[in-house]
Amino acid sequence: MINKPRGRRAVNLQILPSAMTVVSICAGLTSIKFALEQKPVTAMALIVVAAILDGLDGRVARILDAQSRMGAEIDSLADAVNFGVTPALVLYVTMLSTWPVGWMVVLLYAVCVVLRLARYNALQDDGTQPAYAREFFVGMPAPAGAVSMIGLLALKLQFGEGWWTSVWFLCIWVTGTSILMVSAIPMKKIHTVSVPPNLAAALLAVLAIFAAAAVLAPYILIWVIIIAYVCHIPFAVRSKRWLARHPEVWADKPKQRRAARRAIRRAHPHRRSMARLGLRKPGGRP
Repeated sequence: MINKPRGRRAVNLQILPSAMTVVSICAGLTSIKFALEQKPVTAMALIVVAAILDGLDGRVARILDAQSRMGAEIDSLADAVNFGVTPALVLYVTMLSTWPVGWMVVLLYAVCVVLRLARYNALQDDGTQPAYAREFFVGMPAPAGAVSMIGLLALKLQFGEGWWTSVWFLCIWVTGTSILMVSAIPMKKIHTVSVPPNLAAALLAVLAIFAAAAVLAPYILIWVIIIAYVCHIPFAVRSKRWLARHPEVWADKPKQRRAARRAIRRAHPHRRSMARLGLRKPGGRP
């Protein structure tokens, strides 16, 4: 009797996205441990690791077709821990523990992260949203808020003590970040950004520079990211308003939308300059 070779068991990868989410929670909670041990660099690094895993688990779930309601709930809870509780406690332990007002502002931040995530989950189930709304966050996303928080610690590690470590600056910054997260300001989702083919080489060069900066000047890189994100907000607001006025392009690809915007600008060459100057046509019409 000839024995047939036993086939290998199929490896079930459906659990991989949830496993990545659990690992990110472990990284976030371990970050608090290192902050309590006065190791802020390691604490910041673990928050960054949690943010990277958060950005990857959803994409892995889509690639493996492993999206589930349970996975979505775990991901939301992980965001509350990693980008709400963890940055708040790390910043409090390292920079704000000596002032009573410090606990108030980090508490505000953590609560705003939870509110922001609850609103995000509610909007996911809202079928009345227009198609283009899926391309924007409502308010600052939780990972961006966490980067904003650890940016304060990065300033101290890079430049030492100064006005940027004063309690008033820290409180204003944390409060401002908290307000941005619960605001209705649209912010572009990174995975929806399309790069024209003629700029692909330049983008790769910029990524190479970022990779080098991550090793040579990581604290400066954090603030480059923060400033770049803040600068993108006016463009995101303008883009969403333009899409709201042009439903005919909602189903178009980014390249087609850019062509449509160019065509509209050529058809109305003076509209932009008039809007900047606050001018109106006779009769009160814009």
